Amino acid sequence: MKHQALFEIIENRPLTGEDFLMKLRPQEVGATDAGTMRNQTLQGNHVEQHQISNNTDLLEELLPGQFVQVLIPHSSDTFLRRPISICDVDLQYRLLYLYIKKVGKGTAELRKCQRGEKLDILLPLGNGFKYEQSRRPLLLGGGVGIAPMVYLSKKIAENGIRPTVLLAGKTAENLTVRSLFDTEKCDLQLCTDDGSLGEKGMITQHSLMQKPTDYDTVFCCGPTPMMKAVARMMEATGIPCHVSLENHMACGVGACLCCVTPTKAHGNQCVCTEGPVFDSKELAW
Repeated sequence: MKHQALFEIIENRPLTGEDFLMKLRPQEVGATDAGTMRNQTLQGNHVEQHQISNNTDLLEELLPGQFVQVLIPHSSDTFLRRPISICDVDLQYRLLYLYIKKVGKGTAELRKCQRGEKLDILLPLGNGFKYEQSRRPLLLGGGVGIAPMVYLSKKIAENGIRPTVLLAGKTAENLTVRSLFDTEKCDLQLCTDDGSLGEKGMITQHSLMQKPTDYDTVFCCGPTPMMKAVARMMEATGIPCHVSLENHMACGVGACLCCVTPTKAHGNQCVCTEGPVFDSKELAW
């Protein structure tokens, strides 16, 4: 079930450059609205139905690799919700973390939001990572694709597995989000294009990638060229590789078809509903 819920901004912290980190807490809605169903006409006769939620425990439903759709406040010309990856979930303090890069009007407005403001969010959306059977996982994140690796790393650690996490950025400044990883519960490795932090070079050139058979599954999110290169490496060695695509989205529920990606067996599929996580071998890219 998809929920429409109000979240209060607890913190909206600039990181570096255009990146920022939002910390949000779900809010209760009025008793007359809670639990009611809302219909939204999206395209032609397609109607999306979701529940107005009064359940502040809805964070428990979120899975690593899923995303949310955020309604942009204070703006009359950004009427489409913006898709944002789930970065982390803190069930103890009922917090949702979103790691966002300012790339256009919508995210620029989000960057301006202040503590105490409310955001209208639709969640959870998409399919997450299937990590439960992996015993030697390797997590790869580049750019804002680092975001879903935070919660994935945490959930794998809860299963008694210490994952290896490799993050890539252009410079050290692009990897400030590394502070969100618990290094006691994961083996955190870094690389940068300019060598300012960790090993110098692209993620596929890192020493860890020279022995991919040390791992039984790879989970990857980042720029498309990076994911394609990683997928080719893993497919050549027979290591399962799951990639989280970051296609442009509008509705987030499979109606507008603007996020479709070609697959080998099933033709074009909506990334928002069939993904965003895919087995790399399924993709015709």
